[in-house]
Amino acid sequence: MKVAVVLGGASPERRVSLASGKGIVKAVELLGHTAIPLVIDAAGNWLDGQHEAIEILQACDVSIPALHGEGGEDGTLQGFFQQLKIPYVGSGVAASAVGLDKRLTKAVLMAHGIAVTPGVTLRGPDLTDIEAAMQKIKVAGLEFPVFVKPGNGGSSFGVTRATDLPTLSAAIADAAVLDPVVLVEREMVGREVDLAVLEFPDGRVDTAPALEIHADPAEPFFNATAKYDSGATRFVVPAPLEPGLADRLRRTAIDVFNVLGCKGLARVDFFVPADGEPVVNEINTFPGFTPASQFPRMWAAAGMSYAEVVDTLIRTAVAQQ
Repeated sequence: MKVAVVLGGASPERRVSLASGKGIVKAVELLGHTAIPLVIDAAGNWLDGQHEAIEILQACDVSIPALHGEGGEDGTLQGFFQQLKIPYVGSGVAASAVGLDKRLTKAVLMAHGIAVTPGVTLRGPDLTDIEAAMQKIKVAGLEFPVFVKPGNGGSSFGVTRATDLPTLSAAIADAAVLDPVVLVEREMVGREVDLAVLEFPDGRVDTAPALEIHADPAEPFFNATAKYDSGATRFVVPAPLEPGLADRLRRTAIDVFNVLGCKGLARVDFFVPADGEPVVNEINTFPGFTPASQFPRMWAAAGMSYAEVVDTLIRTAVAQQ
């Protein structure tokens, strides 16, 4: 089977995508398939040329869009594949677009009774008028510290913990550089737990054992540095969860996957407060996929190797055509 692996891209998560793509290429080759890497450069252009890339993609049996963030995980590339009638791994246009848009994700999940991190959305004049922004924040019942993040994107790029008015103003400005919509959310004190959701060729959807994040204590939160450049961050899998909580998180993760119309795979991230109900922080419709990333770590705890997870993704995508 010929498998195209698209990697790189113009988003801030380019470095992660390149690492994810390289891992997937190696796994595809270990499975006995022909892997064809196609790189999108930092300007968003196909390194081989767009017409050449189209010809290569159309000659492949399936494509894996190993891209994270805007331009790859937001429905753009998925729409490109669909227009060209190219089979691909993962969620379609709508689920990808909604999944990367944190505001829309929260709105859809709340409409289906799924608890999410409380927060407000800022846009337009609110991004430069700190008094208007503070008024919205107060009406929503939020108090410092709060987290400020771009409306789209991942890997915690542009995310800041704000503790007072000056840091809030700076955080909003930083996030607005990456996206014209900015979210301000309540700081959730408690445990950070991830669930890896995988769809199988027969249509069954299941999760691997949960993973708990213990971020580098030298960092203010689980930011990009703690995620990718720190040796002090620890991932514990299986997470030590009471059986009832573990089952609840599993069922909620699958509900999130189904409500958003996802396909193939997703990682659903939760906050579990010590004195409250678990809430969904976000979903990643194509999560980090290096051999050291959370998603393959969780499935390794379920007894599936990295290559076996990639094989499942390929077989599921082919079965859905």
